[in-house]
Amino acid sequence: MRSIWNGAISFGLVSIPIKLVNATENHAVSFRQIHTEDGGRIRYRKVCELEEREVPTAEIGKGYEDADGSIIPITDQDLATLPIPTAKTIEIVAFVPADRIDPLQMGAAYYLAASGTPAAKPYTLLREALKRSQKVAIAKFALRGRERLGMLRVVDDVIAMHGLLWPDEIRAPEGVAPDTDVTVREAELDLADALMDTLGEVDINTLHDDYREAVEELVAAKVDGVTPAERAPAGDGGGKVIDLLAALENSVREARTARGEDPEGADSGSGAVAEVTPLARKSSRATPKQVGGKKSTSTAAKKKAAPAAKKASAKSTARKTTTAKQTGSAKSGAAKKTASKKTAAKKTTGTGTGTARRRASA
Repeated sequence: MRSIWNGAISFGLVSIPIKLVNATENHAVSFRQIHTEDGGRIRYRKVCELEEREVPTAEIGKGYEDADGSIIPITDQDLATLPIPTAKTIEIVAFVPADRIDPLQMGAAYYLAASGTPAAKPYTLLREALKRSQKVAIAKFALRGRERLGMLRVVDDVIAMHGLLWPDEIRAPEGVAPDTDVTVREAELDLADALMDTLGEVDINTLHDDYREAVEELVAAKVDGVTPAERAPAGDGGGKVIDLLAALENSVREARTARGEDPEGADSGSGAVAEVTPLARKSSRATPKQVGGKKSTSTAAKKKAAPAAKKASAKSTARKTTTAKQTGSAKSGAAKKTASKKTAAKKTTGTGTGTARRRASA
């Protein structure tokens, strides 16, 4: 790989000659601008505004635009005189745990290769020290005319460096979070956890750029003069989610189906089935008061008749109870009178018999 920068790593009093190599490459399909009427290339030319003519690269320099719009020329000699101690040095300033670095700061990645045989020993020493400490090195270096911040870490048996943004280059996330109060229920969190467990992990090496492949197939078809194969249109991802729980539940089912699992089965990670609490839905049936926009006469009549019938039934029951009581009282009184009469008759009969017996005896 071709080096883009040569210098040295400053590790205390140890200097390690290195070469800087790009660790990444861009595989995106690039397009050229053309004139749609005749297919001619559209090119940008560098023209001097004062002379209105195109100028070569050798005549182009740097300038700083002041607040009033005036241009202040800055030459390479001016920049060369500035005191930049990291002009040709990657100066390590600290060693910190890797989790102290905010991923928002991370930029371009480079490999640091030992430059020459004498650099192999100190290079290996730094690499092994980074491995054993499980830390990363924070360094300052200069590249393309400006001083930058970097992070050194070990990748396999190589020291890699990530360009970092300066802390004041990271914007605060003000006004980005939702400005409304939202309450997340436990059922929603449980279902989101089930979806995360169902999707599981992935080997990132198996992922690829589907769009780039489609563009390459399109270009190849046009080169061969054939009609490009039609592809299914992408789904609309901008729809509003009305029922969040239902959307999460469907996502879990689709993920399980894609993995060849039972869509209604237990979660493969925890062995528990995710419970779904459906959102309350309003009934679509008409209320008794409103049917087709008019009041239901029969229903209203039944409602009015029901209380009246209940009252009438209650009165009838009360009357029957009163009559039964009165009848029972009358029967009891008659029975008592009859018993009194029989008792009186017995007494009278007994008295008369006794008198007759005494007379006969006399």
